[in-house]
Amino acid sequence: MNTALVKDLVCKVALSGDPHAYKKLFLFYYPRLLSFSYGFTNCKEASEEVVSDVFMKIWSNRTTLLRVANFHLYIYVSTKNLSLNCVEKQKRDKTFSLDDVHIEFKSIYYDPEQLMISAEMFKRICIAVQSLPPRCRLIFKLIKEDGLSYKEVAELLHLSTKTIENQMTIALRKLGDAVALQKEAFLLS
Repeated sequence: MNTALVKDLVCKVALSGDPHAYKKLFLFYYPRLLSFSYGFTNCKEASEEVVSDVFMKIWSNRTTLLRVANFHLYIYVSTKNLSLNCVEKQKRDKTFSLDDVHIEFKSIYYDPEQLMISAEMFKRICIAVQSLPPRCRLIFKLIKEDGLSYKEVAELLHLSTKTIENQMTIALRKLGDAVALQKEAFLLS
């Protein structure tokens, strides 16, 4: 879903309370936000509740949505904040660290290029993504799978844009190495 379509749906929800536009936003964002929230809560039920609460707040505050400059970032920040509140309620004495965030990599794109990747290549890429340090894996997922910009991820995680760039360089280098190893193995066979 492109930015213009998201803005159009947000306007319809904000100006006329359009339930169909709200449903489209919900169906688009729900699986992404559920996965994102799960990285903080490590609990499917808690994540479902968090994401539902985010959408409830969006609906109840819909008249103020036009003041939001970047809805995509806004909905991720809201999910992060409610997820952290949930974790805090569950474990008051445990501190939050980006290294504790569990991120599962799964591709949601089914274009011809994706379909041409061999099963072995895809397996190696998944292994390489899972072997990334936790913060690096989270940043990679938010940028490559969820479509956030470097600046948005920096704001979301309270890091500098340069740190985001460095983490993506590490991630892409490791993925490149995994692809190169697969290529070498193919040429040797």
